[in-house]
Amino acid sequence: MLSLVMKAVNRDAKNPMSQFEHDHSSTTPLPGQTDLHSIGRLFPYLWEFRGRVLLALALLIGAKLASVMVPLVLKEIIDALDKSRADLILPLALIITYGLLRFASTTFADLRDVVFGKVTQRAMRRVSMAVFEHLHALSLRFHLERQTGGITRDIERGTKAISSLVGFLLFRITPTVLEILMVAVILFVKLDWVFGLITLVTLAAYIGFTITITDWRTQFVRRANTLDSDAYGRAIDSLLNYETVKYFGNERYEAARYDASLAEWEQVALQSQRSLGILNAAQAGTIAIGVTLMILRAANGVVEGTLTLGDLVMVNAFLLQMFQPLSFLGVMYRQIKQSLTDVERMFTLLHRPREIKDAPDARPLAVHGGEVKFEHVGFAYNADRPILHDVSFTVPAGKTVAAVGASGAGKSTLARLLFRFYDVNEGAIRIDGQDIRHIGQDSLRAVIGVVPQDTVLFNDSIYYNIAYGRPEATRDEVIAAARAAHILSFIESLPQGWETVVGERGLKLSGGEKQRVAIARTLLKNPVILILDEATSALDTKTEKAIQAELLEIARSRTSLIIAHRLSTVVEADEILVMEGGRIVERGRHPELLAKAGVYAHMWALQQQAEESAE
Repeated sequence: MLSLVMKAVNRDAKNPMSQFEHDHSSTTPLPGQTDLHSIGRLFPYLWEFRGRVLLALALLIGAKLASVMVPLVLKEIIDALDKSRADLILPLALIITYGLLRFASTTFADLRDVVFGKVTQRAMRRVSMAVFEHLHALSLRFHLERQTGGITRDIERGTKAISSLVGFLLFRITPTVLEILMVAVILFVKLDWVFGLITLVTLAAYIGFTITITDWRTQFVRRANTLDSDAYGRAIDSLLNYETVKYFGNERYEAARYDASLAEWEQVALQSQRSLGILNAAQAGTIAIGVTLMILRAANGVVEGTLTLGDLVMVNAFLLQMFQPLSFLGVMYRQIKQSLTDVERMFTLLHRPREIKDAPDARPLAVHGGEVKFEHVGFAYNADRPILHDVSFTVPAGKTVAAVGASGAGKSTLARLLFRFYDVNEGAIRIDGQDIRHIGQDSLRAVIGVVPQDTVLFNDSIYYNIAYGRPEATRDEVIAAARAAHILSFIESLPQGWETVVGERGLKLSGGEKQRVAIARTLLKNPVILILDEATSALDTKTEKAIQAELLEIARSRTSLIIAHRLSTVVEADEILVMEGGRIVERGRHPELLAKAGVYAHMWALQQQAEESAE
């Protein structure tokens, strides 16, 4: 068994990651994936505490040996008492031995659970951490496509399944099968071969029915799990968009969509329940036939004088002891199959390939001044929809370059590529002459600060959200960042001050307040390279002008890329790039671009006219 598992681990490790496709169903089990693969993947996590594993297995074997000895001692007690009154002697030693064996079988089993508990809990912890870290390492593309609720459900079920899988497989199925084999040998040796044969045939028939019918049922279990995850994900998505649902009065529509998912799940669940009834009937019939044949033969042996009364009691005790756990074998096997399905889905997440990963020879970024250079960059999110075409520009160290243009021109894509959420399809992006594809992602992102257009905050305090920019920062530094972002007075005016919880995704704050928290968070990070992606788009005019001056002052000491729709926010930039259709169509300083009377001048005139009309 150990060699098979190790082969599965090695085979899985050699499996190329390219076999995984970038599809929307991120947790679809892999073609050809086997149960042994899933068990093999768990093995390294369990083998970390190999001493505890081996001790637990020794206790398991000890518990089963003691358990199997109980009916043998009971037979000797019955035979010792099955004499005439004159010859009767109390078999005290046998009775004490019987009690000690009973105690040992239970105590060894309890000690086994205590010893192995740390192994299971640590495996659950390590797998959960591995999945959590891997999800954070996956590309932005994956996270734009994923369904949060469904993934959360898969991780939750997969983690719990580890405990169930280990418990049932190691401490239920294995000892039960071991005990049945030991009993079959004992009956064959002490009585006759027919008893052993009946035991083994019953066991084989029972396992055969269980595996065959359960494998047939697995299709319903898998489908039910998929539908359950879909329904859960749909519910979470609807709740996250609570305000949108309310704005359009679509509560009934959302309820109908959710109920449609539940209705489909209900049908599959009913199919699963019916198939369970068939399985239970087959199992009960197999056990009933086996038990009847065993008792019939034992009773006949007592009548004919070939067996003692103690032999009959021993056979009966073995049957009770053996078939009682066997009666749960179907349940355990189904639980194992269910757990394997859940673990399989979670490991599919864990083994989803990283679109953006460090090169084998990646080195830390060596920052000299922070010059950023785009060299003939071409990029497409999807092959049939190019976004950037031969884009080249330089942001000199300590200078500010702005990218402007209509929505969809490719401005925000520049920031995503520089932060390496995606890799360019053509050309290169360099920082101080170093291709960012050849440097470590951690060192790259450590020197870049981003204030995004759509600010999302953690459901925690304002202090936590600002301090997130540099968790080791002192309280004075956090306060200074808030002051620089012009949000300090607002925070201090709140009843709970810094401890005010902002709600999920920051929904308890206005758009402008969230944006100022994001600005403070980035200022606290104190990056060498600053990206402002529509950083003041959610602010009112008065606040925008106040923060704009602060941002421009901060940008002067850093290499800055400003992505803007409002041209008034970039008039002080050292260079302005005007983008259309993923290309740079104009470039220069504000006065130069106005003098050209081209695209930029037209955009400026339209925005000035709009502002005058609004006043």
